[in-house]
Amino acid sequence: MPTPGPAGGAGYRAGPPVRQTSSVPARVLVLVSGAGSTLQALLDAAADPAYGVEVVGVGADRDGIEGLRRAERAGVPTFVCALRQHQDRGAWDAALTERCAVVAPDLVVSAGFMKLVGPAFLARFGGHFVNSHPALLPSFPGMHGPRDALAYGVKVSGCTLFLADGGVDTGPVVAQRAVPVEDDDDESALHERIKVAEREMLVDAVGRMLRAGYRVTGRKVTILRE
Repeated sequence: MPTPGPAGGAGYRAGPPVRQTSSVPARVLVLVSGAGSTLQALLDAAADPAYGVEVVGVGADRDGIEGLRRAERAGVPTFVCALRQHQDRGAWDAALTERCAVVAPDLVVSAGFMKLVGPAFLARFGGHFVNSHPALLPSFPGMHGPRDALAYGVKVSGCTLFLADGGVDTGPVVAQRAVPVEDDDDESALHERIKVAEREMLVDAVGRMLRAGYRVTGRKVTILRE
């Protein structure tokens, strides 16, 4: 398993492909915090056997969200691991790691999960945990990518899928999609167009990663040919 190093992904170790083509669907666990539109896109894709992926569990950091209801309607097991239920962030991170490990996923997907995981989680799932961001990293990391891109005056924004590490939006890049900035864009309009591209990018890249396998060499992520 590739192992996480310092923030920025410099400690990822080159290794064999994470998964080879198989007749058995790859197991994906999805972490959510809200409406779950990206989760729904994955569920829809996984309904086609050719996609080669099964969503085997959905975890959340809060109760009563639409993302959990989407999973339940699809018959996917769910769990909640809330920060407030634990003594401190380290205890929460250890508990989240245990809940995810029980599912035995090939890949964990952060789909709008609004918590930063910690050392215990990365020690178990580093190199097998992807997140997306609504900007073309390394530009405009953090909570307000579209807003910051507009404030800077860029003509092209977009989205990035990356292997999450111990930093904020700093892991090795898996895929990116460009989204043109229109003259009359405000933050909401730009973000909505980015979200569409983000869902498409994530579904496409996750499927290819798990059908064909991928390897990490330094900061370079290579999805193998199917």
